[in-house]
Amino acid sequence: MHKTHTTSFLKWAGGKKRLVVLLDKLTPNYVDRYFEPFLGGGAFFFYLIQTRKPFKAFLSDSNPQLINTYRVVRDNVKELIEILENHQKKYYKSGEKYYYSVRDNTDANQLNIQIRNNTHSAAEVAGRFIFLNKTCYNGLYRVNKIGNFNVPHGRYFNPKICNKEKLMECSNLLNRSEVDIRCDIYKNTTTKCQEDDFVYLDPPYFPVSRTANFTDYTKENFGVQEHAELANEFDRLNDIGAKVLLSNSNSDYVKSLYEKYRILKVKSQRNINCDAKRRSDHHDLIITNFNRNKKINNIERTVVKGKNKKIIVSTTIID
Repeated sequence: MHKTHTTSFLKWAGGKKRLVVLLDKLTPNYVDRYFEPFLGGGAFFFYLIQTRKPFKAFLSDSNPQLINTYRVVRDNVKELIEILENHQKKYYKSGEKYYYSVRDNTDANQLNIQIRNNTHSAAEVAGRFIFLNKTCYNGLYRVNKIGNFNVPHGRYFNPKICNKEKLMECSNLLNRSEVDIRCDIYKNTTTKCQEDDFVYLDPPYFPVSRTANFTDYTKENFGVQEHAELANEFDRLNDIGAKVLLSNSNSDYVKSLYEKYRILKVKSQRNINCDAKRRSDHHDLIITNFNRNKKINNIERTVVKGKNKKIIVSTTIID
């Protein structure tokens, strides 16, 4: 019987929920300071905080609305729940119409200025962010060139926009140990790293095809040059004695950047309700500068989602 762990309060395209057990097996036995500068949905952090002794965490992301949301969940979750309950009530009445009224009536740049200057309710901005996350297509976060969220409405029937229990649990976890949450570029976070610190890097994936070319997580793209710069930072962290894990796409370019480190190729398969049509294989690269000879076995676990829905998540290691 697998212990059930609280997962992230966000849906997140490219999230690492299916890989957290593998990542945990590659994590140092003792973690004192943990850095995650591409936070996203935070799946690995939420797993670690429930399976390890308390540690100091430095969580950051370049998306100001995402970071504002994490801070509100940590510091003001009760007001956030009230706001989300109101969104949920209105959405259940008018669905797609309400979605676009929320998505399109606010300029993102103005929201970001209001967050910085405290001229708008941080909880209101976080409520908008979570509402759009739960009702947009596939939990995708994408912005246009001027920074406005532009993901279309998803196809859902009464999605759970306000998951009170999950939000309260995540709030407790964010308050469990010393957690520093900042909006910043990754380099400003990793400059704080020291010897024996544990760093997990999960950048926007390098595209493996033209159709997979998605780097519009923020209005600043993360392309070939940015991946090369990240590899240089990985080298610097290695030189100072930090322990680093990095996930990325299964591409020859990524392999060439990290060829002197251990590279694990992993294949994850999700079997949903025993319906073969909804199964999908996906390959990732996991790169590490430590645990180079540690044997990792294939992993299979069951995740319960809802009353009658089970997902069997199997991860095949192709070392």
